[in-house]
Amino acid sequence: MKIDLSKDFVEQLKFNSHGLIPAIVQEVDTGEVLMLAYQNREALLKTLETGTTWFYSRSRQELWHKGATSGHYQEVQAIYYDCDADTVLMQVRQAGAACHKGYHSCFHNRITPEGVIQEEDRSTMNEARRLGNILGELAEVIEQRKAEMPEGSYTTYLFNKGLDKILKKVGEEASEVIIASKNEKREEIVYEVSDLIYHLLVLLAQQEVDLGAIAAELAERRK
Repeated sequence: MKIDLSKDFVEQLKFNSHGLIPAIVQEVDTGEVLMLAYQNREALLKTLETGTTWFYSRSRQELWHKGATSGHYQEVQAIYYDCDADTVLMQVRQAGAACHKGYHSCFHNRITPEGVIQEEDRSTMNEARRLGNILGELAEVIEQRKAEMPEGSYTTYLFNKGLDKILKKVGEEASEVIIASKNEKREEIVYEVSDLIYHLLVLLAQQEVDLGAIAAELAERRK
């Protein structure tokens, strides 16, 4: 997927004496840092043209396309550069593993008081972070619907009907989750839990309770 970004910023960057600039790669949905590599102007321009990351290998002295051999491409979502214009940040959606050793992130060696340990794949943590981001985005959309009340929106319909209707839907969706779980059908569970979460977010918005309060309560319980 080609990303429609201006190439003018490239001229603002400060490449080092070898014509390179460090590029930090970050998972856009979780914020996890995946890797650090280097780009020259050509690699950066090819990244803009293709929408997937290209880098420059200092050891081989040639361009390389991330994922060309492994299939683990990085689809670029956004590009930033820092205040000194000497480092770029690539926010991507990573297919498969970023690390050539099979880890999702190259930064899998964790330093502890006992020494260095290699962390196992953190996909569960990553998915949890991704869910948190999506919930935040959904809550914002619901708040926007509450403020603007656009016609034809189901969320508008719920707010117009009021608390009793919203509570009824929460109860109905909770029952659907129970039934799907009793049937032991994974797809139904995913679908019904998603419905329940949406209606719970509507209820929170109607009651003017933000997700931050829920996060604080869960964090306190975790202690």
